[in-house]
Amino acid sequence: AQDMAMEEFDNFVTLLRANNVDVVVVEDTPEPHTPDSIFPNNWFSTHASGELVLYPMCAPNRRLERKESVLNVIKEIGERGKMRRIVDLTHWESENLFLEGTGSLIFDRKNRIVFACRSPRCDIAVLEDLCEKLDYEFLDFGAYDRDGKPIYHTNVMMCVGDKFVVACLDSIKNIDERTEFISFVEDCDKELIEISIDQMEQFAGNMLQLRSTGGEPLLIMSATAKRALTTDQLESLMSYCKIISPELESIETNGGGSARCMLAEIFF
Repeated sequence: AQDMAMEEFDNFVTLLRANNVDVVVVEDTPEPHTPDSIFPNNWFSTHASGELVLYPMCAPNRRLERKESVLNVIKEIGERGKMRRIVDLTHWESENLFLEGTGSLIFDRKNRIVFACRSPRCDIAVLEDLCEKLDYEFLDFGAYDRDGKPIYHTNVMMCVGDKFVVACLDSIKNIDERTEFISFVEDCDKELIEISIDQMEQFAGNMLQLRSTGGEPLLIMSATAKRALTTDQLESLMSYCKIISPELESIETNGGGSARCMLAEIFF
């Protein structure tokens, strides 16, 4: 399975680069052992206003992913770019409060809004701290899977693009919260493309819009996710973006994450 995952990872990088995406790959170190490091989006985020944010992680072995070697690569890019400051939220770990990066947080960077579903890995106190430091507002809500368990990462059930939002509204059980969510999306002036719980389980919420070096909008999702979408949904999405859909079946089956989780955007 590991060989298969490595092959999927390498093919994904090749596919992104073939579409003129500037990809930074950092080779992991054997020690400390960090089995989830293929999903770097949970422990840091970068912002065009110059912040590098470090997040408090729930699992102790995921805290070890904040390796000097990886941070140095990000800082080097930041120093060449426009990194101004580091916002370090990791001290919240000592209080057992967590906020897991762009897993927990879906940023609408243009409107400075964060969408976040409440879970043990997305604590409101930490979210308030972050939004105060970045000057964002947030919309928090409860989102649940088909068994009624809280969805642990918001990026499982939604994605925000420049001109659209993909979301599994059925997962937002509280009708008032669902209505508020819909009106927030309308206020952001974006088309709401609804996916079902079935589609969400096929990783259809786990998408990310990127830009190529030439400025072309690209929507990244796994082949599994793309296969789950209807023709109408795909047509709506393709009116905004070119779709890039790598095969990630082994990573999805064994790692539990999909295309979006494997990408941590650099805005410096």
